[in-house]
Amino acid sequence: MNPIVIDADRRLGGPYTFAAALLGHLVPRALESRPGLVAAHDIEIRAAAPALRPLVPARRRSLADDLPRAQRVLVPGARRTLRLANGLAEFVRDLLEGTSGLAVTVTNLGEADPTDAELVAVLRRRLDPGLLRLDEGPSAPSAGPLPDDFDRYRDEGFHHAMAESGLARLRAMAYDDDPGAWERLLQRVANALEAVEREDEARALYDEARRRVTDPRHRATMAYATAMILVRHHDPARRDPEEALAWVNEAITITSLLPDPRERAFHLGFDLNGKALVEVRRGRHAAAMELVGRALDLAGTGLAGEHPIHRLVLYANRAQLLALAGRGEEALADYGRAIAADPGYPDYYLDRGNLLHKLGRPEQALADYEAVMRLSPPFPEAYYNRAELRYAAGDLAGARADLDHTLELDPDFAPAYVNRAGIHAATGAYVLARKDVEAGLAAAPRDPHLLCVLGQVEQAEGRPGEARAAYDLALEADPGLVAAWAGRAELAHAHGDHDAALADLGRALALEESAELLFNRSVVYRAAGLPERARRDLLRAADLAPDDPDVGRALAEV
Repeated sequence: MNPIVIDADRRLGGPYTFAAALLGHLVPRALESRPGLVAAHDIEIRAAAPALRPLVPARRRSLADDLPRAQRVLVPGARRTLRLANGLAEFVRDLLEGTSGLAVTVTNLGEADPTDAELVAVLRRRLDPGLLRLDEGPSAPSAGPLPDDFDRYRDEGFHHAMAESGLARLRAMAYDDDPGAWERLLQRVANALEAVEREDEARALYDEARRRVTDPRHRATMAYATAMILVRHHDPARRDPEEALAWVNEAITITSLLPDPRERAFHLGFDLNGKALVEVRRGRHAAAMELVGRALDLAGTGLAGEHPIHRLVLYANRAQLLALAGRGEEALADYGRAIAADPGYPDYYLDRGNLLHKLGRPEQALADYEAVMRLSPPFPEAYYNRAELRYAAGDLAGARADLDHTLELDPDFAPAYVNRAGIHAATGAYVLARKDVEAGLAAAPRDPHLLCVLGQVEQAEGRPGEARAAYDLALEADPGLVAAWAGRAELAHAHGDHDAALADLGRALALEESAELLFNRSVVYRAAGLPERARRDLLRAADLAPDDPDVGRALAEV
């Protein structure tokens, strides 16, 4: 096992200082022996090691790659670095397979950028130590300044570096020397702070800017950004859509008055789209749809030949609103427009796949999920969603494999624990189900779906008190969770409490009428000596599921 030493101090190279050095060691030899493997991980390698870009052409490209920076309005979210880390881990794993392995001593690991810290954690979790051994070496941090490649940080979504380096630069800048540069950097830094859930610091920057800035366009941008903090805060308790409405209306008032028609069309359209989100938070979906439509009209008449990403975002946002309104075909058309505008951008395939799944088109949904897998570094949600398709088709082994991979990519992905625990419970593997529930609750302590599965496990293992407590907690967290009402009803019925079982099944049916719930209530009615009510439920169940043999047999008996 050949040993190498890599200094991870972020002051040397910023984000992915460690990754760039590791790739600098591995990629040249991979280009000789496994060029296809390098090509398969072009996005990850180019993002982590810019110096290698001349050696690694961009195979998977997006519309943003060929646009001026001012038109790249989609900034990667905070989770993208996890996808990059998983892609890099798979590149290293596949390259080292069949070799004697590699030993790396990482110095200054405590001084690494969060991108490198995340990558090291992923490498340790996913790679056998016999393949890649990572040892922590001594720490002797550099005294140099932080790198400040702000364009790279913004384009790649390196939010921690943008926040840290950008704040340091802002403190050193004099506003009066270059107000425009100061305003642009402040906006980038504030956006990064929001992305890493430091919204209070972002709001403080906008407040500081308001005390200095008089340029109308920049004041409108800060009003819009403040509104977005108020509706998108990571803590739902801190959201305030009414105050957000006041701020976004201020932005719209200003951008409506901008004298340049193209500038007005873009910035006003952006603000109208932001107001649409505010209206969604206020429960006014029709108003939101009208606002996005106005923004699209502005883009169509005032932005010919530019800002294509702005337009595709508007189409995708309208698609979401159309889907919520039950207008699935129109939503699919808008998703199609967004995807046609940028076939290399993966996220909207995922959204369209979810809608196709909901509309009962599993083959088309599968094609979209697998497009995400081809176009993006490892995307946990795509595997999670494909698992749901496989489960619905009766492919439990395939669903389980996709859920296993989802959790390998992201051990904090709580919904995957829910579904895998459900598969285990359905197949009688209650020990494994409990293990998944416990792991999921460690990541999401009050997740109602996990608590519901816990209730099923406790019930199956003969602990009715613990089962009832789990169902109660699930319903406290989500009173609309049908499965918890149904589980609690089954528990009550098993212990002869027909009234409680009927009450809980009534709550479940009020939320979601299904043949299964009606059949279950008919069983309780019969046990309670109410055969006519049982027959009524069975007749309705037969309407909903005319080919269900259990319903048919039960009807013949009442």
